Amino acid sequence: MTGQAIIQTIELTKIYGMDGFQVIALQNVDLEIQAGEFVAIMGPSGSGKSTLLNILGCLDRPTSGKYILAGEDVSSLDKTRLAHIRNRRVGFVFQSYNLLARTSALGNVILPLVYNRDNRISETEQRAIALKMLASVGLANRAHHQPHELSGGQAQRVAIARALINDPVLLLADEPTGNLDSRSGQETMALLVELNTQGSTIVIVTHEDEIAAHAKRIIHFRDGRIVTDKLNGARSSATLMKEEAHEAV
Repeated sequence: MTGQAIIQTIELTKIYGMDGFQVIALQNVDLEIQAGEFVAIMGPSGSGKSTLLNILGCLDRPTSGKYILAGEDVSSLDKTRLAHIRNRRVGFVFQSYNLLARTSALGNVILPLVYNRDNRISETEQRAIALKMLASVGLANRAHHQPHELSGGQAQRVAIARALINDPVLLLADEPTGNLDSRSGQETMALLVELNTQGSTIVIVTHEDEIAAHAKRIIHFRDGRIVTDKLNGARSSATLMKEEAHEAV
């Protein structure tokens, strides 16, 4: 899938009306992200990064401009169609995990399959797929634990497994380490890096430089516009050193 534009925005603009005034959250944003990229979006509060993430995740629509997701213009789709696209093509990871409190890890991971209208597989097959996803994030032995029985890092891994179960073209993470201690945060980022190495296209929003450092590309927003868009040289150097060390073994 590499070489295909997963995200393409053209003069993307979002304006909110508030007490008779207009608030411009995004201003003519032109952005392209290719399959297999790992991009961090940064910026101060009110810069537009969260608004952008909502539009990229089909949670909201732009006021004007276009958003093309994996070749399909989704800019003006109605809420029902957006919900369908969202469930089928986008995986979400949130700061607060958003797991159902009284549902097991396995039950939480299965949910997107249940809501996927294109899904024609049996409950037994759904369960098997969910168990495989939990195993892929190192939680096969926590399948029947409820969220309150998991650590923060484990809960976030369940959320990542859930986000991936429909094999989305895009994984979006909003401050994925915000509720985690430093060790769990680094473990979560290591998992995201591994998923990207395996081919997942990932976009994260973060305000932490050390978290953004895991990405291959870092985009800074301010006042609803892109102010810098650069490849992460530190990540590239670290990756190269790791590959050279592996070859030397």
